[in-house]
Amino acid sequence: MAAGRDGRRGLVPLLAFLGVMAYALSMAVVTPALPLIQEGLGTTAAGAAWALTAMMLSAAVATPVVGRLGDLFGPRPVLLVVLTLSTTGMVVAASAGSLGPMLAGRVLAGIGSGVFPLAYTIVREVSPPERTASAVGLMSSMLGLGGALSWCIAGPIIDQLGWRWLLWVPVMGLVPGLVLAWWIVPGVGGGKNARIDWWGAVLFAAWLVAALTALTQGMEWGWTSPAVLGLGAAAVVLAGVWLAVESRVDEPLVDLRLMRRRAIWTANAASLLSGYALMAGGLLFPLLVQLPEDTGFGFGGTATQAALLQLPASAAMTAAGMASGRLDRWIGSRAVLMAGAVLTAAGYGYVAMAHDAMWQLYAGGAVRGVGIGLAYAAVANLVMAAVPPGETGAVTGVNTLARTVGASLGTQASAVIVAMSGVAEGGFALGFAVSAVLMGAVLVLALVAPRHRPA
Repeated sequence: MAAGRDGRRGLVPLLAFLGVMAYALSMAVVTPALPLIQEGLGTTAAGAAWALTAMMLSAAVATPVVGRLGDLFGPRPVLLVVLTLSTTGMVVAASAGSLGPMLAGRVLAGIGSGVFPLAYTIVREVSPPERTASAVGLMSSMLGLGGALSWCIAGPIIDQLGWRWLLWVPVMGLVPGLVLAWWIVPGVGGGKNARIDWWGAVLFAAWLVAALTALTQGMEWGWTSPAVLGLGAAAVVLAGVWLAVESRVDEPLVDLRLMRRRAIWTANAASLLSGYALMAGGLLFPLLVQLPEDTGFGFGGTATQAALLQLPASAAMTAAGMASGRLDRWIGSRAVLMAGAVLTAAGYGYVAMAHDAMWQLYAGGAVRGVGIGLAYAAVANLVMAAVPPGETGAVTGVNTLARTVGASLGTQASAVIVAMSGVAEGGFALGFAVSAVLMGAVLVLALVAPRHRPA
């Protein structure tokens, strides 16, 4: 019996990878199908876009909350609840006949983002110390791989089966994942006699939803519109109230004292900027490829060609995540983050200056993929090294949130840069250059981060 339990525990890292991958796919898979969702549900383009926005907002709120719940009650029971809710949400969304049920399902599915901090906690508990960094690195790269995979499978699935099957595909991964989680994941951690900071959770959700809604809808509503300005002001006020509450409760949702540690705030800032760099490229590269050739700098490519452009970068990102564990043992997470920042900045800097041929985009994108893969893995390992195991879920949840916010900024800011240029070549060059500069700032953050000796 003991041997059987030990054998199942050895499968836990693999299950964690699959869970993170399934969530990443469910988050990204809607993007290629937005025009068809609009037509199928009889809604507007803005309404269809909310199928993506609703899940992103839900994910942003759920990630640190679920991470904290995992610390309090143990990751196994919380993971089972999260996977159940996420699977239910995907089924509701796939079956929806109108916009309302679609959005409700996507909000439930967004709770699945909690698999990130829970997976970090579980892997930290069950993996040997010498393998933890490698496992964390691989999980950190799953988001990019899931996005690339969604673009590659979108065309054939839509053509052969219809757009609804894009929503059923993640369900096919989540249902067996739920069964395997019940069978494999051991009961580790948790069991604290602590109360949940519900006021902190409500205030946190309120200011974050207000801020992210203003950010994601600014292009459509207008950055100076009353709605965007009102949401921005509400976010500032609610964030101030939340900070006041969190600084006074004994067991806060987010321990602000931990957030002030140099290793953690530098890692969170680096996550935000790395998230920007990932999603800036996710918008700029496909848009550049699909612009007509008569613009003088576009390639007139198809959506499939744009998706294929992402594959080398995603493969490079995954390979870098897998290699980061060994690099962490040799040179430490701080040096890995520095290498990731330099490579990502170099990749973006290259395509900012040279984007006349597809091979240049492939080359620059692949270098960028290696860099982001190393950076994502390094920030997660820096955070985990700075906190005790009982705080892993909450702190990695905040780190994942920082990455999500950065991704939203990268998409919106890059779209604004291109639009303000009149969709001119200079707009793309500037968009790539901004990402390169921000990754230069990540290099500075890596230098500021405390030095940890390799394990």
